[in-house]
Amino acid sequence: MHDFLMFVVLSIFLVILPGPDTVLVIQGASSRGKKEGLRTVFGITTGVLVHTSAAVLGLSIIIVNSSFLFETLKFVGAVYLVYIGVSTLIASRKRKNKHYQAQKKPFKLVQSGFKKGLVTNVVNPKVAVFFLTFLPQFINVEKGSFLQFLGLGLTYCLLTFIWFCFVLYLIKFIKNWMNRPSTQSVIERVSGSVLVIFGLKLAFEKQP
Repeated sequence: MHDFLMFVVLSIFLVILPGPDTVLVIQGASSRGKKEGLRTVFGITTGVLVHTSAAVLGLSIIIVNSSFLFETLKFVGAVYLVYIGVSTLIASRKRKNKHYQAQKKPFKLVQSGFKKGLVTNVVNPKVAVFFLTFLPQFINVEKGSFLQFLGLGLTYCLLTFIWFCFVLYLIKFIKNWMNRPSTQSVIERVSGSVLVIFGLKLAFEKQP
């Protein structure tokens, strides 16, 4: 029980650390509202759940130990993050265009929040490494690892979901400010740039 409580406490600190997921949630909520933000949260949580299943089934070990698979996933993940970031920056420039504004067409993201949240997590090999290095520290090998791995992974998924729902709740209080065109333009430029940086950082990540 003590180990589980320690796992929960450490997981909370890890979940709240700003990263690509946080950027995607804020971006989705600011551009298309709470529902889009919630779809992004579901996508992120589903992606974490995929890695939980992979860890339980032993697939994560194959990914981490295979240079080819690790590099492939890393490359795909990096390209995807850069793609989303650049697309956001382009959309931000279009929003500033007077002709674009005169058309009064709703701003559309390139892809749904759910898909972006899901893909950015699934193709990130760092998540697989995390599950294989962090979770085992709280497993009692004498009691069997399968159910423990599953339980810890699901707990982490739940904490992730709760945290980002809380982020959406906080965004609710600054909704009017975030709905301003100038604010959305700044959020798009900043989030787009940050996603590109995260993508480049992932591209140069070394295999453990």
